[in-house]
Amino acid sequence: MNRPAHRKILISGASIAGPSLAYWLDRYGFEVTVVEKAAHLRGGGYAIDIRGTARDVVERMGLLPRLRQLHVDTRQITFLTPEGAVLTSLRPEAFTGGTEGLDLEVRRGDLADCLYDLVSDKVEFLFNDSIAALDDREGHMEVTFDSGIRRTFDLVIGADGLHSNTRGLAFGPEERYHHYLGFCFAGFTMPNELGLEHEGISWNVPGRAAALYAHAPGEPMHGFLIFARDEPPFTAFRTPQAQRDLVAATFPDTLWEIPRMVAAMRAADDLFFDVVSQIHMPVWSTGRVALVGDAAYATSFMSGQGSSVSLVGAYVLAGELAAHDDHATAFAAYEKVVRDFVERNQGLATEGGGVVAPRTSQHLEARNSILRSQTALPSAAGGSAAHSALVLPNYGFVA
Repeated sequence: MNRPAHRKILISGASIAGPSLAYWLDRYGFEVTVVEKAAHLRGGGYAIDIRGTARDVVERMGLLPRLRQLHVDTRQITFLTPEGAVLTSLRPEAFTGGTEGLDLEVRRGDLADCLYDLVSDKVEFLFNDSIAALDDREGHMEVTFDSGIRRTFDLVIGADGLHSNTRGLAFGPEERYHHYLGFCFAGFTMPNELGLEHEGISWNVPGRAAALYAHAPGEPMHGFLIFARDEPPFTAFRTPQAQRDLVAATFPDTLWEIPRMVAAMRAADDLFFDVVSQIHMPVWSTGRVALVGDAAYATSFMSGQGSSVSLVGAYVLAGELAAHDDHATAFAAYEKVVRDFVERNQGLATEGGGVVAPRTSQHLEARNSILRSQTALPSAAGGSAAHSALVLPNYGFVA
């Protein structure tokens, strides 16, 4: 592969897509800088899945042995009635469409650490900073950072998530591309007083869901409170207290573990509140700026495929940039290769709430009826097909 002409690249975002892209770009001879607004990588966090085509990506990165060691191995998900009685227990693959023994499930922070370790001594990282302005000049991009520093790059790639700053600067307001799926959620950790181990529990009433799960013994539980809402609660984003009040008011129940979860949510110092949304864009590039991962095509956690799609998108974008001298041609090829895969995985999330949070009593009863009578949900087959819907191009890679 020839030395790339557009070789000096800035990536915004150091979560999953950003470091993945940095790894492949560095491997192909690009000079890479990653800017991240946080002061350091986020550790720990909830578990994410790597399956299908994405597993091929991490295998090509040489990460499989380490990720196998970090695999948290959720063995069952138990679904409850509103009163807390057991409805059924299933292997996660029964509704995700994954493959037992092949899928990887790791904490998001652990995956981020693995990716960072691959490139930290090869790629420049600028923490505690972000892009303030982009000036697309003839032949290069002039970038002004929040710190006041100005630097020049050949290309800029936004890998900075659902609420991407780079997308806002280059493509305009998020509202143009934000596809709200009708739900909000709060995530937090709490003491594992239930003694959960390698398992999760899901409680539902129409339009609301609560989930608890834990990995290793002695670790805190991860709690999620999810609820349907016709419009995004924009006023709740102003302060964490407003978010806590909204969630508490939506879960007044005295059933099961709900009171304890609400109390833990109010006290948590790691509360994460957001809407369940996707990003739908007609194009993923403009001029010398392109987007990858959630910034371009967030799938939402209801798809279970956000990180996997990010890993695949980063691999293809880097490969196409290495394969083409002209960045516009490379960006177009990246979209052509990945878009169908992205859209199929976005389609795994539904506005009706699916398995996670059925929105109406009819949706909930239909799901529960299937759970009572089957060992796998019909949607699992569609998930399996979407996860592996793309065969990775090689881009000169030798296995």
